Amino acid sequence: MNQPVDSTAAELLGGNRPALDVERVRADFPILHQEVRGKPLAYFDNAATSQKPAKVIETVDHYYRALNSNIHRGVHYLSEQATSAYENAREAQRRFINAESTREIVFVRGATEAINLIVQSWGRSQLKAGDEVIISEMEHHSNIVPWQMLRDQIGIELKVIPINDAGELQLDIYEELLNERTKLVAINHLSNALGTVNPVKSIIDQAHEAGALVLVDGAQAVPHTPVDVQALGCDFYVYSGHKLFGPTGIGVLYGREDLLEAMPPYQGGGDMIKMVKLDRTIYNDLPYKFEAGTPHIAGGIGLGAAVEYVEDIGLEAIAAYEHDLLEYATEQALTVEGLKLIGTAQNKASILSFIMDGVHPHDLGTIVDSEGIAIRTGHHCAMPVMDHFGVPATARASFAFYNTHAEIDRLIAALKHAHEVLA
Repeated sequence: MNQPVDSTAAELLGGNRPALDVERVRADFPILHQEVRGKPLAYFDNAATSQKPAKVIETVDHYYRALNSNIHRGVHYLSEQATSAYENAREAQRRFINAESTREIVFVRGATEAINLIVQSWGRSQLKAGDEVIISEMEHHSNIVPWQMLRDQIGIELKVIPINDAGELQLDIYEELLNERTKLVAINHLSNALGTVNPVKSIIDQAHEAGALVLVDGAQAVPHTPVDVQALGCDFYVYSGHKLFGPTGIGVLYGREDLLEAMPPYQGGGDMIKMVKLDRTIYNDLPYKFEAGTPHIAGGIGLGAAVEYVEDIGLEAIAAYEHDLLEYATEQALTVEGLKLIGTAQNKASILSFIMDGVHPHDLGTIVDSEGIAIRTGHHCAMPVMDHFGVPATARASFAFYNTHAEIDRLIAALKHAHEVLA
């Protein structure tokens, strides 16, 4: 069983950190062994999408070469084999986040679709004008815009937990926002723009005390830290496969079975039905009620392989290694003249966002790219965060367990060169 994480990797693991052999890990990722602009690739854009180990690539390739068939509908060999592989991948997701049943694991295109499903199925059926939903200032757009759409559709009210200048939630204000009209709190586990790890367990407990449900956006968290949805007590938890070293176009919605059972389907079509007449339809059982049409079969199977790969290494080992990477990168970044960190929360993971005096983030990105180093520049689909800090964009280096200290040294050298050339 995975541990729920409301603390840093160091606190979780105490003095018994499992070792991670980074060179052995890097050997599993074919894309890392190439040159970009004549330099060895250093990939620091993992918060946007992660790279894929050979196990995932080979699993997807094997599906198309040997198993390709539609699932759930055929009695022939290929369909049975594909169905078995797909449902085994669903079980892998259940195990990965410790859901009680595979009935609580809905395959979707990603965290964005999962949130939209919750908004339009649970929200449209359960909320009314005047009901309140609480989000935070640090949310990804995918956990803001769908709620604004629902507000415009049915008249709910959105309340916002502000952040402080360290990039931490102002939890005293959160407590004040909770009231009898609060029906749901939608919060990210780990901020994609700041790296802040939110105390989701305590946030969930407080919401439940007020009679509200909680949706946790775990897109950034699951690649970096153990998650146990039963221990956390969340009502919904969502994540994307492509940030978890799996394929694009696949993700997971976890929902408590009683909630999913009461929710109407999100889309209509094949596979989400038991019986269709021209005047009525009987919907399928969970989780298939929410999986209309032919799914991304190869993606689901590939995500199963990704989860198995991460489990083989161990999320505790990954969290510890990445904690050390972030500490080292932070220390080194502070030696760069003119650099200012954006997001200095006490509890952070995997992400270093920054600006540089006199240098636009996009120019920073171009300079480091010339050295074969990939970082992300822009608003990171978190414009309210940029507004809070009064900047149009930041540069962001986001880490995975295949990154190294030597790559960080190259990044810091490139940033120092950028300051010399552009500032």
